[in-house]
Amino acid sequence: MGKTTGHAPLMEALIRYRNKGNASFHVPGHKNGQVYEHEDIASLLQEVMSIDATEIAGLDDLHHPEDVIREGQQLAAECFGAEESFWLVGGSTVGNLAMILTVCTMPGDILLVQRNVHKSVLNGLMLSGATAVFLEPEIDTLSGLAVAPSTDTVKAALKAYPSAKGVLLTLPNYYGMGYDLKTTARACHAAHVPLLVDEAHGAHYGLHPRLPASALSCGADVVVQSTHKMLPSMTMGAMLHVQGERVHRELLRQRLAMVQSSSPSYPLMASLDLARWHIDVHGEDAFTEGLAAVDAFRKGLEQLPRFRLVEPTQQAGYGEDAHKDSSEGLEKDGERTSGYSTQDPFKIVLYDALGVLDGFGLKHELESYGCIPEMSDEKHVVLLFTLGSTARDASHLLQAFVHINNDIRFKKTAGELYSMGMEQHGLDLDFSTWNNDRMTAYSNPVQFGLQPINPEQIEVVPLEDTVGRVAAEMIIPYPPGIPLLYAGEKITEAKALRMRRLRDLGAKWQGAADERLLTIRVFRLK
Repeated sequence: MGKTTGHAPLMEALIRYRNKGNASFHVPGHKNGQVYEHEDIASLLQEVMSIDATEIAGLDDLHHPEDVIREGQQLAAECFGAEESFWLVGGSTVGNLAMILTVCTMPGDILLVQRNVHKSVLNGLMLSGATAVFLEPEIDTLSGLAVAPSTDTVKAALKAYPSAKGVLLTLPNYYGMGYDLKTTARACHAAHVPLLVDEAHGAHYGLHPRLPASALSCGADVVVQSTHKMLPSMTMGAMLHVQGERVHRELLRQRLAMVQSSSPSYPLMASLDLARWHIDVHGEDAFTEGLAAVDAFRKGLEQLPRFRLVEPTQQAGYGEDAHKDSSEGLEKDGERTSGYSTQDPFKIVLYDALGVLDGFGLKHELESYGCIPEMSDEKHVVLLFTLGSTARDASHLLQAFVHINNDIRFKKTAGELYSMGMEQHGLDLDFSTWNNDRMTAYSNPVQFGLQPINPEQIEVVPLEDTVGRVAAEMIIPYPPGIPLLYAGEKITEAKALRMRRLRDLGAKWQGAADERLLTIRVFRLK
């Protein structure tokens, strides 16, 4: 973390701009919010619009920063431990696109890619024309959730594909699960390739002793973080951090200019400046109240053993506390090289151990008490605390669980399960929020591109009849936005079952032509 500073250069420049009260003869069209001056309903928006400026004198230019934006990005690099940092106004999506386009410069370039990645990574492969070798993630034994590929898997793939341009991993996952990346980074660097990390859910990592180490501190070369997810910037605010000489910096700047808007939002950039400023000013204390809130919730939840937490063994002490689930993981030469060993303390992942309420059902009940979870799957609910959470938030959430636990609608069923000894602990290992068959450690090369599929090659079939067919569209449960299928991928029985489960439980879909997922577009049989 950088030196404590009370300086937020872009935000301060925008306030000076607003306070001058100059007449605007430039974009944007709302003229510093004046168009809404007499509209009570728009008063809050008018405040934001008063600093919604453009690239005029004194406010710098994101695509050629020389002044306040350049200084703000330099302060971000110092704060997050990078050699150079870039503000992103299109979320981690544009960061993922830019880092792939920087590393894969020729059609057919090979990139080793964790299979359970966000859709933006697959879109980056398409834009670059890259060839992906997909790496199988490790599966947490008890929860059945996919984490990330082991170091051994990465090493084996690097040996099999020595011409690979890099390795791209996602840590932590949507559930806050991960492991120490140091050995993986060393393996990549020994093979002379960069380690690229989509750390969208870990922008806060490394900023407090109770938080896992950041990917940068573990040796990653390029890291993309969604500052808006776990730190206090506006939605779409993200950062890309880079260090070392394994990535062409000038090309990276050019790629960022390609995928980012040429008219970036100044309020959004100012929120990135303020998020960094908040960390610099308050340091570890910025997380005190949020951590206290999540601790209070966890302590209260111990009185409701029906609801279990997903946590790793070496962090949670599995076996000593019946309220926690965990996985064993692997040790090699005294270092953990795979499995699930770190959990974001701000991500509460829990489930109904009796199986009375599935993840979607539990999410629905929480929403009825005014508690809105981040996401759910067939079994789990993900509840996201941050540095902005309070003791009142924790109390509200805990009371919701008390009400659900005592709800008479679930009493009889729960009692029957207890009497029959049917308390549920884990899931079948075919369960995860993404696609993992675990047949091999890594896939054969898969060529990506932008060529559209000829409609004559496509037919629409019922989901129940898709086993053995080849998908002609992406199927993406959202959240978390990780494709279960990409166009060209074979539909196995496990994948078809997974889609039916999610569909029947009410999951929302992106990519699918049939939003109800009764049918799927597949390639015609030859």
